[in-house]
Amino acid sequence: MSVRTRFAPSPTGLLHIGGARTALFNYLFSRHHGGEFLLRIEDTDRARSTDAATQIILEGLEWLGLSPDAPPVYQSARAARHAEIAHQMLEAGTAYRCYCTAEELREMREKAVAEGRSPRYEGTWRDRDPADAPPGAPFAIRLKAPRSGDTVVDDLVQGPVRVANAELDDMIILRSDGTPTYLHAVVVDDHDMAITHVIRGDDHLTNTFRQVQVYQANNWDMPRFAHIPLIHGADGAKLSKRHGAVSILEFREQGFLPEALCNYLLRLGWSHGDLETIDRDTAIRLFDIDGVNRGASRMDYAKLTHLNGVYIRSADDARLTREVLHILAHRPNLALGAIAAQRIEALIPALKERAKTLLELADSAQFLAHPLPLAMQPKAVALLTPEARIQLRGLADTLAETDFTPPALHAALLAFAETAGVKLGQVAQPLRAALTGSTTSPGIDLTLAALGRDEALARIRAAAG
Repeated sequence: MSVRTRFAPSPTGLLHIGGARTALFNYLFSRHHGGEFLLRIEDTDRARSTDAATQIILEGLEWLGLSPDAPPVYQSARAARHAEIAHQMLEAGTAYRCYCTAEELREMREKAVAEGRSPRYEGTWRDRDPADAPPGAPFAIRLKAPRSGDTVVDDLVQGPVRVANAELDDMIILRSDGTPTYLHAVVVDDHDMAITHVIRGDDHLTNTFRQVQVYQANNWDMPRFAHIPLIHGADGAKLSKRHGAVSILEFREQGFLPEALCNYLLRLGWSHGDLETIDRDTAIRLFDIDGVNRGASRMDYAKLTHLNGVYIRSADDARLTREVLHILAHRPNLALGAIAAQRIEALIPALKERAKTLLELADSAQFLAHPLPLAMQPKAVALLTPEARIQLRGLADTLAETDFTPPALHAALLAFAETAGVKLGQVAQPLRAALTGSTTSPGIDLTLAALGRDEALARIRAAAG
């Protein structure tokens, strides 16, 4: 039997961090076992589902590198199939017509609450002759659930879990308007898609007992279930906006690399010894459900940021240059073109050593694309004293005759400092302010070389006045 997993988000909101981890686990499990990873958009809630949310889900999965092996299945397009199975169950006697009105169901719930019982359907029409209903009266179709014994799920993460059937009522599978309910549609879809493993958050565990009963009523083979614990904030509370970014595309906008985020999500509830940095190929080779923890995971943004820095330092320089240029393209008053791209790519190897996000990397590279006059930070202005300006004029003359390679520039700066009777730092700091408008940059020789002779001299002379 070939393994087939699916990720089945509802397009009623954004693709959140918990959903992304669920998609990742499904993807890795299917790849580990040489199977297929599928996507189903569960858009049966037509009032809340939107095309925009669907596109965000698809964009987020593509960014994370979790592309499905077939075009997405849209649940709303399968309503006729869901109804077909409900009517087959009706004919087989595993479901029945329920003619209860909304008022009768409300009174049933209120009575149960008043008596201290859980609100549930009491089976009014379970064994009643449909002929007793008024002619032409609308009806829902309900599952004829077993009333004795237990429904058991041998969960791959949680272990065996059970519920007494007496605790479950006869759920509606097809509403009186002919539309299927979510719990019924999911089972029909998973059966028709030949899903072998359902890997999802443990908030779905209570739904699973009812879904198992639909499988049993149709005499269908059941998939294996794996319910993974939810992700909490650092304070142990359910993850929410106040804990930081929760939408996947927010992480992209904040400058995280998709491979770093996937690595972090993989380790958020799954482990393999002390291994921390895990690339995609290694993750596919190692991942299996038996490594998933039972306890809830806590989101640690500091750890994610640190890991992102690790991935930035190992990332391809040309790729990082493209990412930086994309970010800078949304900032005003910059000269972005082939020359700026060349400068940025030349300095990226040094710039990326300190950056923990792409935004930080873009911030540190921005001066390379800034036309004159430079925007000067207050601390940089303070370095440009009258004495420093005089020194910069002499330095410009020296550098005009210097080969613009880092070794030659470094030697020239040392010689200039020695001749002037000052330390190298006393030369480099005003020079850095003149070149960058700030007090920080990679090595001054690397910075000069990246800017190139003409631009570097123009900046020095502009600062010298």
